[in-house]
Amino acid sequence: MRLFLDANVLFTAAHNPNGKAALVLELANAGLWQPVTSPYALEEARRNLERKYPACLAELDRRVAELRLVVDSGLGDCPQGLAEKDCPIYLAARSCQADVLLTGDLRDFGFLMNAPDKTEGMCIQTVADFLESLSS
Repeated sequence: MRLFLDANVLFTAAHNPNGKAALVLELANAGLWQPVTSPYALEEARRNLERKYPACLAELDRRVAELRLVVDSGLGDCPQGLAEKDCPIYLAARSCQADVLLTGDLRDFGFLMNAPDKTEGMCIQTVADFLESLSS
């Protein structure tokens, strides 16, 4: 299973290394799934950490070493209603054929959460929803 990690998931994993986002990366290291992200998402996470929690940048760098970076192909359409700033995230996740896009951005991605019929089969979930879905 391929998981695409949005910037806020990367930010949270670096800021809270004992939390659920960090757990997803630890389980990926154990071989349960392939974690991927894009330079766009990584730069956003880095920028926000620099501004809010600069001491966590080393943890971000450590976590990123575990990820595969994919580039947004710029091809394809975003779902109608998705904010323009989030299209590079969505397109990068689609271009690498992610099974799941993990994000905490309920404001912009909320209408697409757990609705693969609206996202060409890709499931968009929060980290908590994703982990909960594993137990069902």
